[in-house]
Amino acid sequence: MNAPTEIKYFPLSQLQTVLNPIEQAAGLGNAFYTSEQYFEVERDTVLSQEWVCVGFADDLKQPSSVKPVDFMGLPLLITRNREGVLQVFHNVCSHRGMKLVQEAGEIQGVIRCPYHSWTYDLNGTLKGTPHVGGINQHKDARVPCEKHGLKALRSHVWMGMVFVNLSGTAPDFAEVVRPLTERWSKFLGDDGNALMTVPNEGGAWSVEVKCNWKLAVENYCEAYHLPWVHPSLNSYSRLEDHYNIAFADQFAGQGSYAYNLADVEGTSLPTFPSWPADRMRTAEYVALFPNVLLGIQADHAFAMMLQPLAANRTVEHLRLLFVGKDAADAPQYEASRQAVLNAWRVVFSEDIGAVQGMQAGRQSPGFKGGVFSPEMDQPTHYFHQWMARRVLAHGQAQNPDQQRAE
Repeated sequence: MNAPTEIKYFPLSQLQTVLNPIEQAAGLGNAFYTSEQYFEVERDTVLSQEWVCVGFADDLKQPSSVKPVDFMGLPLLITRNREGVLQVFHNVCSHRGMKLVQEAGEIQGVIRCPYHSWTYDLNGTLKGTPHVGGINQHKDARVPCEKHGLKALRSHVWMGMVFVNLSGTAPDFAEVVRPLTERWSKFLGDDGNALMTVPNEGGAWSVEVKCNWKLAVENYCEAYHLPWVHPSLNSYSRLEDHYNIAFADQFAGQGSYAYNLADVEGTSLPTFPSWPADRMRTAEYVALFPNVLLGIQADHAFAMMLQPLAANRTVEHLRLLFVGKDAADAPQYEASRQAVLNAWRVVFSEDIGAVQGMQAGRQSPGFKGGVFSPEMDQPTHYFHQWMARRVLAHGQAQNPDQQRAE
């Protein structure tokens, strides 16, 4: 690979300006949001090195279930085996690379390849190889089943989300997320994660937006836009009640001292037992880089997975989590749960115009990465720095069109 000099329209040397102190920094340039070639480079050399969210555990409620997922063009398969254990595999047959599973559902027996009928159990073990050694020779020592099972990925389930590390080189997930769990222990206690329950109905929402996934992260990290984009939210969680959050090179976002949906909408839900009584209106909204947006309030939490589809297309998948099974499913809390879901649907729907507008603006050669408010944009700059360091560390100082050609 040749020593790189630039990504299309944006010299990589300018990434150093992203790393400058915020008052001297510029943001990532347009190509990082618009180039399809860079989109694949980013997948393979940045996101693949991290723990990324690819789905939710509640998508596979029953044992013996499978769900195919697309991660930036890579076919993956989440399975829940007969014992209820979740695993993630590459969704391709070991024989000739056929995509194995097309639709989510329960598996009655084995996973069967539609091409040559090779079969796998839900632990990824190759079980059947019909005629592999010739007509009616269904086993062959030259093709040992134990060496040709499905290729598993490192995976971890946390807050109901399924994370994978494609490269296999990231630190243990528990180590990565520890700074956040320690920070939130004063709100959630030691058993907060175990108490979080996704409702059987009414706790999920998804929407496709025409923007790069990074713009959704940047928008989430700051409260600066609240008065103009979120007038309703700003009425019960005002801009002046917010504070910036950025720590541990993996997390950034915002907090509110005065989140007050319960009084505004009249909701009444169980609260986390460890939540401090004098901070019942505190809420924190933290992005876990690269593609997870998290929020905690005294009476519920939420997790959003950003699923990048293309350089200019992202699906946002939201899950609400309530405090215990009764709060998640009992009829007496149904109206409160619906009010919470409606409130967040409004908020995230209002963001669509903002992030799509920024994506449209990234087509302009007049935009060179922009500037940051030294006070209001600190979390967003923190994320830009996180990306810039990883781009530089993984040697992407090269035009992706040139890299593809090589």
